[in-house]
Amino acid sequence: MSFKRNSLLLSLIGGLLINQTISAATETTPLDAKASTPQQLGLMQGIPPAAEKVVNFSNFLQFPFTRWSFSHIREVVPTVQVSRGSGAISALPRAERDDIDSLTFTPIGSDKPMTWEQSLAANYTDGIVVLHRGKRVYERYFGALKPEGQHIAFSVTKSFIGTLAAMLVADGTLDENAQVSRYVPELKDSAFGNATVRQVMDMTTSIDYSEDYADPKAGVWEYGRAGHLIPRPAGYTGATSLYAFLQKLKVEGEHGQAFAYKTVNSDALAWVVQRATGKPFAELLQERIWSKLGAEQDAYLMVDEVGTGFAGGGFNASLRDMARFGEAMRLNGHFNGQQIIPESVVADIRKGGDQSQFAKAGYKTLPGWSYRNMWWVASNDHQVFTARGIYGQTIYVDPKAEMVIARFASYPVATNSRIDPTSLPAYTALANLLMASDK
Repeated sequence: MSFKRNSLLLSLIGGLLINQTISAATETTPLDAKASTPQQLGLMQGIPPAAEKVVNFSNFLQFPFTRWSFSHIREVVPTVQVSRGSGAISALPRAERDDIDSLTFTPIGSDKPMTWEQSLAANYTDGIVVLHRGKRVYERYFGALKPEGQHIAFSVTKSFIGTLAAMLVADGTLDENAQVSRYVPELKDSAFGNATVRQVMDMTTSIDYSEDYADPKAGVWEYGRAGHLIPRPAGYTGATSLYAFLQKLKVEGEHGQAFAYKTVNSDALAWVVQRATGKPFAELLQERIWSKLGAEQDAYLMVDEVGTGFAGGGFNASLRDMARFGEAMRLNGHFNGQQIIPESVVADIRKGGDQSQFAKAGYKTLPGWSYRNMWWVASNDHQVFTARGIYGQTIYVDPKAEMVIARFASYPVATNSRIDPTSLPAYTALANLLMASDK
């Protein structure tokens, strides 16, 4: 494949590494949720599909092909299994309500009300499950996602590695105050070498690494090429694995001064966790969390060319199983008849991180929030905390309302700041509805 051809592909590919709107080549604005479904577009239909309807590595992160690919990642890139184990499936009893679709709320920055049902289309929702006191009160699927299918969780993956790290700190396997280089000597001369494990867990490291997606020279592009998350140009001589890239990063300032959301922290943390336990991320996740949830399905994790699991955003699972994990977190780590996650770990997440450090990042839709163990913490009267991934992936836990929401989506734009205005107030409105019905 020529350099010119690869350059064209790189200019089109969005998804994981692009924070801007990408439309179909013939359109100036993205198709709406209904018009962009794989069924409407005929994506991957036919035996074989027509050439222009094929979704593959060259376009799987380009909207609207993402409407199919996000539910079929293992058919496009290498993955490793995260087994559900051999235990019985844990119950999520159905208790569906008929008053949620018509629920109204006012989006952030708007004076016009919107219904819950309208918000799902506005956010290109692929699937959503709402649990109230452990029962399914709402469940919908759209586009390519089915109840028996898996969907990429993107940066929700970070909350899994963050939780595992916190579990290892709690049992004494990992010292959160130790420098990263104690566990991974290969990172001694990198930006992570003199950072503490805690600083990596809370993303308060200072790294000369940019996620400015509009800058073709930004580090995020090399990161993507190193992990082969995007095509490499002809003659590429850069890093050829995620961990090789981490070793090249340099310090930008003093660690521990401000929150800065940079995906490379998650993979550095995964390297630490794996060295501390002697087990790959996928295996550790399977043993410590996934196989204990009573999950319905196996999950899977994207890997690079040398088999390294992508802890920054490569986890794929079924919607109901994501809700199970959220319910375990709501119940302070106790689920499926056992204490899966230590109660102290969940309490540490729920108390949040340093709000003043978080505020420096300038998230306008998240005032007063913080970041702890790779979870986003609202610090509001509902004690909400969430796992969040680009394009609208979320596990939203509201302890006061006894509510958990798991959502998968394939919004045309990566950044959640575009989705929050029609998501966060909808979740608050639903929490209030459920609480009112309890009275």
